[in-house]
Amino acid sequence: MDISLSQLLIGYLLLLIPIWLLYNYKTGLVKDTLLSVTRMTIQLFLIGIYLEFLFRINNAFINLAWVFIMVHVTAFTVVRRTKLSFKLLFIPISIAILISTMLVSGFFFVCVLQLSSVFEARYFIPICGMMLGNMLTAGVISLNAFYSGIRREKTLYLFSMANGATPSEAQQYFLRDAIIKSINPNIATMAVMGLISLPGTMTGQILGGSSPSVAIKYQIMIMVAIFSSSIISVIITILLSTQKAFTKNGVIKNSI
Repeated sequence: MDISLSQLLIGYLLLLIPIWLLYNYKTGLVKDTLLSVTRMTIQLFLIGIYLEFLFRINNAFINLAWVFIMVHVTAFTVVRRTKLSFKLLFIPISIAILISTMLVSGFFFVCVLQLSSVFEARYFIPICGMMLGNMLTAGVISLNAFYSGIRREKTLYLFSMANGATPSEAQQYFLRDAIIKSINPNIATMAVMGLISLPGTMTGQILGGSSPSVAIKYQIMIMVAIFSSSIISVIITILLSTQKAFTKNGVIKNSI
């Protein structure tokens, strides 16, 4: 069942309630909400048109280029949201996200789905997109936790090295804390999946005509891929970033 343009416009009427509540409680978020909804609508329509084009030509090189662009956009957003040095960290974060995406998606497409073409557009682009979206969130949380933790506990960090710990050993406590904070939301989501509500991707598959049993199997594998790629990207991102953010003696650079 398709959604017509008139039905879509009717659906926007739901926004009247939250907008009125935001206005009534003087939150100052009405303008931001309207701008966000407008941007979301335009961006998704443009992406929809572009994806139709990608799916139709289904060229491996174009699909790879599209994912490569998304990787760099994700890395750019992570650096911008954490307010860390773009010059120092953009390349390490891009490499970490690219490695995680290719590693997990390659295993998923070759070993699980056993596709004849790994770069099949209808699988490669949306699944990589879902992984990148979750890597973005995990990356922002982990980098914030890691570097703010070292700044906050600078005395503990330096004391560890003064007592013989190497920089990597002194950073282990902060790395562990960053992993816990960034991955906990994924663990919580998996623990209650299906009990509270159907996941968005699974709902989309069912509404698109897939049987619930097929949608469930895809959802399980997608969640495994998302969780695996998120934790791999978090660890690689932090490990690569420390090569640029610290001096050889383990002192954090002011420019970070």
